[in-house]
Amino acid sequence: MPDQPDVASPAKLAALLEDIGYLADDGVATAAFLSLRMGKPLFCEGEPGTGKTSLAVALSESLDLPLVRLQCHEGIDAAQALYEWDFPRQLLHLRALEAAEGGRLNVDDAEESLYTERFLLARPLLTALRSSPCVLLVDEIDRADDEFEAFLLQLLDENTVTIPEYGEVRAERPPLVVLTSNRTREVHDALKRRCLYHWLEHPDLSREIAILRARVPGIGQRLAEQIAETLQRLRTMELLKPPGVAEALDWANALRALGRDELDAASAASTLGAVLKFSEDLDRVRARLDAVLG
Repeated sequence: MPDQPDVASPAKLAALLEDIGYLADDGVATAAFLSLRMGKPLFCEGEPGTGKTSLAVALSESLDLPLVRLQCHEGIDAAQALYEWDFPRQLLHLRALEAAEGGRLNVDDAEESLYTERFLLARPLLTALRSSPCVLLVDEIDRADDEFEAFLLQLLDENTVTIPEYGEVRAERPPLVVLTSNRTREVHDALKRRCLYHWLEHPDLSREIAILRARVPGIGQRLAEQIAETLQRLRTMELLKPPGVAEALDWANALRALGRDELDAASAASTLGAVLKFSEDLDRVRARLDAVLG
């Protein structure tokens, strides 16, 4: 099991993140440092593509901690997030016991033997508690419902969960918990109160250029500047889905794959699908492509 990382300052954490290609601004580095130092979950909210999920992945890599990811969705429940019992194996076990005892089972002993470690299937939350220290990413919590938020409160408060048939499972050391939200709905105050909060913005021009240079092998300064400047303009348009950093990286990689060292109207028009994901956005941008490219 890895030791709990000891990071001296936000600047030191930012340097560790930069070493693996995640360029954190002062706000992000400070919020992540405080989460690590104080042992409190970090709630990251912002538009899609601003680097919320990538932050958790980068923290895992830079701190040399395992990453455990729980992807939330509508209807997610405790069984999907915490644990399940392996019913087929339990049934086979009962049949084996029955055969060994000549058809005569001690009901209490048989029931007790069913709810043991060998039949417990750990899902992400249980895995995080048992393998901590680790980074636990609860991704897109805004897609889950109120009941699931309430279920998370004990884990966030006490780093423990209770399995009725099995007992209490408590983390020896708290995981570094990162929750993300795209704000498709408001998350309840009870959950937010247990977390440090940080709103992630799209990067400014200079930071986006630096991200492209760091993350896209072989990209030149000129192409990185053109892509970043174009992305900044696209985000000012009334698009259904403004492009994020992930789309900037996809666009750069697409242009590099085509052998382009500069962004012109022809190459932009042919690769816009790496940046825009709705036909209405594609039509709107193509109609103003010259202005968008500057």
